[in-house]
Amino acid sequence: MGSAETADYGLLSPAWAGTRAAALTSDEALLQAMLDVELEWLRVLASAGLIDSRVPDAVAPACQASRYDAADLAARAQGGGNPVIPLLADLRAIVREEAPWAVGPIHKAATSQDILDTALMLMSSRALKTVLDDVHSAEAALGGLARKHAGTVSVARTLTQHSLPSTFGLKAAQWLHGVGQAGAALEAVAAALPLQWGGASGTMAALTTAVQQGQAKPLELAADLAARLGLADPLAPWQTNRLPVTALGSGLADLLAAAGKISNDVLLLSRPEIGEVSEPREAGRGGSSAMPQKQNPVLSVLIRSAALAAPGYAAMLHAAAGAADDERPGGSWHVEWQALRQLLRLAGGAAAKLAELAAGLSVNGDAVARNLALAGPLVVSEKVMARVAPLLEDGVPGQGKKRVQHLVSLSLAGEDFAALLRAEVPESDLSDQDIAQLLDPANYLGQSDALIERIVSAYPGRKRP
Repeated sequence: MGSAETADYGLLSPAWAGTRAAALTSDEALLQAMLDVELEWLRVLASAGLIDSRVPDAVAPACQASRYDAADLAARAQGGGNPVIPLLADLRAIVREEAPWAVGPIHKAATSQDILDTALMLMSSRALKTVLDDVHSAEAALGGLARKHAGTVSVARTLTQHSLPSTFGLKAAQWLHGVGQAGAALEAVAAALPLQWGGASGTMAALTTAVQQGQAKPLELAADLAARLGLADPLAPWQTNRLPVTALGSGLADLLAAAGKISNDVLLLSRPEIGEVSEPREAGRGGSSAMPQKQNPVLSVLIRSAALAAPGYAAMLHAAAGAADDERPGGSWHVEWQALRQLLRLAGGAAAKLAELAAGLSVNGDAVARNLALAGPLVVSEKVMARVAPLLEDGVPGQGKKRVQHLVSLSLAGEDFAALLRAEVPESDLSDQDIAQLLDPANYLGQSDALIERIVSAYPGRKRP
């Protein structure tokens, strides 16, 4: 069975299928990362004078993932429990045919976990670049949305019910706050992705033996490799300290949670009976196989699906880290690989869709105003209670609150709240103009404008080139 028959193209994973992140985390991408690690290690050894300086160039033509059968390697990986072992066999076989004198130094003083862990970090680093590009694009779009609708007064909802006046701009700014915070944390994780280089049991014994007196030190060689690969030089090998993996997984899951919050809100607000927002339209997207009138919010649906899947994979990484044993984990190491790749794919797919959603989201101002009006003047009842209750105390502590609550109850039963207030409060204490201003939701927005500016200024994002 060839690669085409066994490849996962994402037919059952539309949240990430066909995205740049999917290509950057494919089996071929992982193969290339492993080959890149092997080749760069040869360059480190050659630079240090530990092997013939001609070896890297001789081996380089064999370090192309397209020359290998991923499906065959995957099947043969069962023999040793990881794909590095069969890949090395094929790499050496190719070099033996093309430059037999260069075979010996391949994989010198390294071990399978060094190659695979480092390759996973390298693959993650490459994938995170596109993820973060999309995050920054989403930030820029959400910031623009927040400022554009800073004056669009809307109703806030708590526990599904209308609560107080707010603005759509503040909602968009809070979306930005979540995405920006998660993006900043993920950037920090990306900058700290470490090389793993410890040898068979984390002691670097084989490399120490290979280094002769007066030549480069093993830790310096590892640092050189990290620099060449664009990875961080770790304090020590981390073959059983899996916190670099859990940190990455947590960062990806946090981003997906922030994106999921936005998709949840869009799914709610785009319901026809609410109608406050609509997703950007694109030919061929959002249709139904049976109901031609439908325009489904597919971007939000897929972002939400990714957010729902993420915690399970993140939990798997943490469980594996907690189950790590001895000097190379048995089984718990192996279960990380797919979980980490799925998180990278889900985050990459969701970030791309979020950037598109944020850039093209339409806000229906008429629907926002209509839904705000449904709450009527009671949307500012908190403000009314604070202002009016003291006027109705009549020397009896607590009586004012009871009287205002009674007016609210009458209003809920259908009576006009403004008229009830006018009848209850003397005009000398509260004029008609005072009542009108008191009941205007635009006059009870707190620090909405200031909060929007604080958030947008903190996460300016950047537009796609």
